[in-house]
Amino acid sequence: MSFALLLPMAAFALAASISPGPVNLICLSSGTRYPLRQGLWFVSGATLGFIALFLAIGLGLHSALAWIPGFDRLLTWAGIAFLLYLSYHLVTDDGKISDKALENAPGFWTGAAMQWLNPKAWFASASGIGAYTSGGDLTQLAVFSSLYLPICWLSLSTWVLAGRFLRQYVQRTSLLRTVNLALAALLLASCLYLILGQNAVLVVGYIDPA
Repeated sequence: MSFALLLPMAAFALAASISPGPVNLICLSSGTRYPLRQGLWFVSGATLGFIALFLAIGLGLHSALAWIPGFDRLLTWAGIAFLLYLSYHLVTDDGKISDKALENAPGFWTGAAMQWLNPKAWFASASGIGAYTSGGDLTQLAVFSSLYLPICWLSLSTWVLAGRFLRQYVQRTSLLRTVNLALAALLLASCLYLILGQNAVLVVGYIDPA
């Protein structure tokens, strides 16, 4: 494998990991509300969940699931439902940091599950593998995933640290509630984007079934 390919792979991983998305927003929220270790625990789950998805797609999962009718739509709607669930918790949060609130903080398994229900993660995996590896080449897939793992973890951690930095300015309950509502609105905007995308696919399919 050419070392000249490593830099483009790393650049792709960085762009895909650090760009705003549902998981990044939850990282930011965790940084503003919970101890740093809690946010990094969520990041660890999200990173390993993504790498597991990345490897599964590279080993043929996406091609196999293409045989399941409507799988893409099912994945999108499951992702929308999960984002609505997270938005609901942000909207109903009272802005007070208590022991009970810490118990409800998103953890390792929430991070891992989010990636498997995150259309952005599926798209990033499929497009990256398609662009930078030859089909079925295990060495290339292993190298790419080895690059992706630390880059993804550091990128998501950056969002947690950004939330941690923001936390010093939102100590008051009213301000924290405002931040939570803003993040909930962004998650709802992600839902709307996914819904519009689904409708566009359905319209195209209706006009041109072939």
